Amino acid sequence: MTRHDIDHPASDIQPGSLPFDGPLNLQAAVDDKASFGSSEKADKLTSVDATSDASSATDDADIVAKLYDEHGREKVLETAQDFATALVSLDDDPTMVIHTFRMWFIGLGLAVFGAVLGMLFQFRPQVISVSALFLQLLAYMLGRVFETVIPGPGSRFHTGNRFWNFMNPGPFNIKEHVASQIMANTAATAAQACFVFASDDLFYNIRVNPGNAIFTLLASQLIGYGFAGIFRSFLVYPTAMLYPGNLITVNLFDVLHRSKGEMLQGKRLKFFWIVVGAVFVYEWFPEYIAPLLGSFNVVCLAARNSDWVSFIFGGAEANEGMGLLGFGVDWANITSAPFYIPLATQLSQYLGWAMNYIILPAVYMRNVWHAQNFPFISQNLFCKQFIPRLENGTIYDQSLILDEHFALNKTAYAIVGQPWLSSSNVILTLGVNMSIGATFVHIGLWYGKEVYAAFMSYLRGKPVHDAHYRKMAVYAEVPMWWYGAVAVSAFITAMVCIYTEDSQLPWWALIVGLLVGVIMLPFYGAMIAIAAFAPSISNLFQMLGAAVVPGSSQANMYFELYSSGALGQAAGMLSDLKLGQYIKLPPRTTFTVQMVGTSVGALLNYVIMQIVVNNERSILLSNEGTRTWSGQQVQSYNANAILWGALGKEIYGPGGPYFIVPLGIIIGLALPVIPWLLYKRFGWHWLTLVNTAVLASNIGDLAGGTNGYINTWMTIGLTSHFYIRKYHAGWFRKYNYLLGAGVDGGAQIFVFIFSFALGGAGGFSKAFPTWALNPVGNADYCKVTDQQM
Repeated sequence: MTRHDIDHPASDIQPGSLPFDGPLNLQAAVDDKASFGSSEKADKLTSVDATSDASSATDDADIVAKLYDEHGREKVLETAQDFATALVSLDDDPTMVIHTFRMWFIGLGLAVFGAVLGMLFQFRPQVISVSALFLQLLAYMLGRVFETVIPGPGSRFHTGNRFWNFMNPGPFNIKEHVASQIMANTAATAAQACFVFASDDLFYNIRVNPGNAIFTLLASQLIGYGFAGIFRSFLVYPTAMLYPGNLITVNLFDVLHRSKGEMLQGKRLKFFWIVVGAVFVYEWFPEYIAPLLGSFNVVCLAARNSDWVSFIFGGAEANEGMGLLGFGVDWANITSAPFYIPLATQLSQYLGWAMNYIILPAVYMRNVWHAQNFPFISQNLFCKQFIPRLENGTIYDQSLILDEHFALNKTAYAIVGQPWLSSSNVILTLGVNMSIGATFVHIGLWYGKEVYAAFMSYLRGKPVHDAHYRKMAVYAEVPMWWYGAVAVSAFITAMVCIYTEDSQLPWWALIVGLLVGVIMLPFYGAMIAIAAFAPSISNLFQMLGAAVVPGSSQANMYFELYSSGALGQAAGMLSDLKLGQYIKLPPRTTFTVQMVGTSVGALLNYVIMQIVVNNERSILLSNEGTRTWSGQQVQSYNANAILWGALGKEIYGPGGPYFIVPLGIIIGLALPVIPWLLYKRFGWHWLTLVNTAVLASNIGDLAGGTNGYINTWMTIGLTSHFYIRKYHAGWFRKYNYLLGAGVDGGAQIFVFIFSFALGGAGGFSKAFPTWALNPVGNADYCKVTDQQM
């Protein structure tokens, strides 16, 4: 997808653009409503207008014309409608049984598994999330096992009664698979509240009561689901809300379950499993046996004794450097992202990355913000003078300037002095803030009319011109009061918890945070749905929290938790609702499995967080960490809470050293106006590819983590979404997203096995012997600088 979507808003999309995947199967699409059983959905079918079926048949017959040109060649996919038409099947069977024993067993089992893995991954040097594709593969394999092991229809044990139909109604179907995967994926998202509890434990010596912690986890996540229900009409239903990240998942569902007798589908399935196996075997090398493969850089090999070479070209270790000219192939870090992120988003991302190589060194060399007193890359807070290897005096001890209520003690602050940030961290925060402002204006200028029209059409009861949405008419929708009940219950729980755990957050501040979150969701959600880009909006709420409750880091963490955290949960639910719409999963089933997955995930996230913090405390507090464990996420979270909460006025106010950072939001508001005005004036099409919110977000993005694979990431993205999409449209439709799925599947299976077998997650760690491709020090042979010691 490119920004050419601007010329094809959802309101202009004609109903004739219906989707398919794999080989054309028009008859199946026409006949899928021929007969229905006595399931709960059957009652709904009688109310569907007969003209809808006729329209559907006409639309299906028009698919070939829309995907092929007059010479019989596949057209290049450009718009959201093109992608939804070519990559997502319209097939549906409303009689499929969903709520079976195996669906619930697999869903709950993988929810536990995903919650554990998801929390562990937050403490890795390069933070990654549990891939939905990984859970999808496990769910499929387990489903096939249950299909074989539990007696099914036709066996002498299966009597056809309710019990046996619940245990095994037949082949493991696509809707059982989707429901169990959504349940697991919801649980696998690391709960933001765990960062609050980890920060309290590591930096304040506060241990929140487990009961309060669990209820806080649930409240902070479930309240966002109420937000999702309000905005689903224009953030889920229209075709323009594509959710590119879902396309890989949908492609894999199709190849695993649909058209199994057709030769092309068999070839695609074989291709997928070959990629999974190859990536799994390969990952043992860059992640364990030969780490140099994950970040190879000829400059590091040629100049091994230069700090600046490490800063600019190093990228094998966390916080080592920016990875310029590095070409590492480590699929656990690359992930499937370059295979599905739209070209417009990728190009803006590349430009933002390129600016890192100019801005970060320039700021450091000119000693802006006393940059040379501190590490080139770090997420910690520092005293004015950074002294390597000195046990005391390097890392800022925030407990010295806080009183017993964790608010600023101005007398102590005057003695100890202010904390300082590394210059790269300042640039990162500035870029993120500019991205927040740009998100509002970018969506408003380029998509505002379409989003508003979709919302008003929903209020007026006008039909949604989306083929997948029309197919969902046979299923009962989730009533708005369900979402309302969840939101109200979560809100009451949050109100109680902010007082029982002494969060320092007043009740009215909680309400302010939630209201701002509701206002921002249309812009935030639309950016994810259209551009596959999730703006980092925590800074906005940290600034707002500092304004409404100044001087308290504790209040700031909880304010940000209930505002940006709820916003993130709402976006996750909207994405799952779109996945359900693509696969034709009943909305009430989607709602139910999300609620269950969230509850299971909250409990397990908390348990795992406590185990890691207790067992790896010294590593989590160090600047670099190890190749297995890192505290950079928690360190960054705590640093922002201190800076915005306790020291917002002193640090970021008009007289503070970092006043430019909050001004970034104002600057960001102006960024999208420039390309938009130029486009309106001159009509230059390339300007539609410029997403200034994405660009700004990536200014400073290389100030952390491992970066040796960035150039490989860009090469893959351009090859996929420019060359293959444009010049090999058929291969792109059939295999591109499956290739991404296979990469994620193989890498994630490896990461799980390695983490528990040799990486220390299971309590045992075994380093591979050093050799040429696994050297002592940095794996790319760059100098180990003082900031890494």
